[in-house]
Amino acid sequence: MPKSDPPRPTDAELEILKVLWRRGPSTVREVFKDHSRSKDFGYTTILKLMQIMSEKGLVVRDERERAHVYKPRVREEQTQRQLVGDLLQRAFDGSATKLVMQALSSEKASADELSEIRKLLDELEGGGGR
Repeated sequence: MPKSDPPRPTDAELEILKVLWRRGPSTVREVFKDHSRSKDFGYTTILKLMQIMSEKGLVVRDERERAHVYKPRVREEQTQRQLVGDLLQRAFDGSATKLVMQALSSEKASADELSEIRKLLDELEGGGGR
């Protein structure tokens, strides 16, 4: 298995990863049942995508049982960080300010979300940044 970060997932792969992050390690059938509630993908499409994801290093496949069990190679937060970093560079020329301003102006943030943002900003300003 490669030591470097896995490649950026496609939209379809990201949907499967979301199921795995929510459910935990799962078989193709379990992912298919969960995923098919909201999307129109057939079982064989999910199977093929998960096989490709295994080859790409996005998921790890446990082959000890007849029905292989897949789990994400990286945590959800790591993938989100990778995607945001990529978006930050490609669309905002590396400007976190532009990214945050665009995000806050395109979707109304809840009072709880704004409170979390203020808390994070306070931590960053106070030297307790990440």
